[in-house]
Amino acid sequence: METKAVAKYIRISPQKARLVADVVRNKSAANAIQILSVMPQKGARLIEKVLESAVANADQKVGVDVDTLYIKAIQIDQGPQLKRIRPRAQGRAYRILHRLSHITVVLDEA
Repeated sequence: METKAVAKYIRISPQKARLVADVVRNKSAANAIQILSVMPQKGARLIEKVLESAVANADQKVGVDVDTLYIKAIQIDQGPQLKRIRPRAQGRAYRILHRLSHITVVLDEA
């Protein structure tokens, strides 16, 4: 039985978050949490939090064994961009884009 957790408007670039997501894709949930807990990247902490939420959602359903869960799909989509301006030489302006991500984790039983 599939279980899903979504975190929206997370302040990390989707490109950086996808690098972490590729490491744990198709692994068991318990193994993925262990891997993410020792990774130094910021994206690892954020994805771990969403993964733990998906495991908690699965635990609420009747007849789901939490020990057999694996990551069926993990998807990092781009959210809106925060646009900022930085002054540059000779009165010019330089645009800074703060990218946001939507993280979706889908778990299923093995």
